Amino acid sequence: STDLTSTVGYDSIIQHLNDGRKNCKEFEDFLKERAIIEEKYGKELINLSKKKPCGQTELNTLKRSLDVFKQQIDNVGQGHIQLAQTLREEAKKMEDFREKQKLHRKKIELIMEAIHKNRNLQYKKTMEVKQMCCCFLPCGPLLHFLCLSHFWQLFLKLAQTKSALEDTDRSYQQSVTTMEKIREEWQNEHIKACEFFETQECERINYFRNALWLHVNQLSLGCVQNDEKYEEIRKSLEMCSIEKDVDFFVNLRKTGSLAPAPVVYENYYNAQRNVTPARSPVPVPISR
Repeated sequence: STDLTSTVGYDSIIQHLNDGRKNCKEFEDFLKERAIIEEKYGKELINLSKKKPCGQTELNTLKRSLDVFKQQIDNVGQGHIQLAQTLREEAKKMEDFREKQKLHRKKIELIMEAIHKNRNLQYKKTMEVKQMCCCFLPCGPLLHFLCLSHFWQLFLKLAQTKSALEDTDRSYQQSVTTMEKIREEWQNEHIKACEFFETQECERINYFRNALWLHVNQLSLGCVQNDEKYEEIRKSLEMCSIEKDVDFFVNLRKTGSLAPAPVVYENYYNAQRNVTPARSPVPVPISR
């Protein structure tokens, strides 16, 4: 701004830096919330794999596949809990970066506040002295009302006023010189501050971009690791044999190697009809 006491440009920079810091805080909070979700999801998966029955009466190869399935689900849950911890660590790094920038910025802002205050005070003082110099200048119309009887009195006052004017003018010159030194100092410090803020903003954008990139890579890695666990389940299922499981069940539960003998029909009714009944003996008469 052409106004020496204006801070509109500086205020705009500070506002932008505050907005950038706020954006970093929002991403930091996003990571923390995502960590809570991942941890909760991981714990739920682990509880599910441990407590929920899933084909517990299966046998042989399919049973082994189901055991691998539940173990890998447990591993996936552990992976999500580990991812939650990783996200918290990344959020802490973002917080540390944000606070570090804030601390460094505070030093520069304190310097700028002091130099702004000093500049404004000196500018105000210079303008006041300048105004005083203007007040000592005589007005033309007053000369027409001067009386000769007051000539010597006015002459004395004029001498005093001239001396005061010279003192005030010297003070004004010194104030302007001081003001110019302060203005140059402020301008140099302002340039340094802008260069520092620009460096910080570049660092922030670069850090933010890399943090986001890293976060996406972590999610991709989690997906790859999960797919590896699911691949173990697929491999186990490839080893699952219907024929082997059926044979295994038969061998486990078999009751013998011989089938029961055929049941033969026996005609008890006809057998009884064909049997000749026994005759009673004829009594022999006894002679008397």
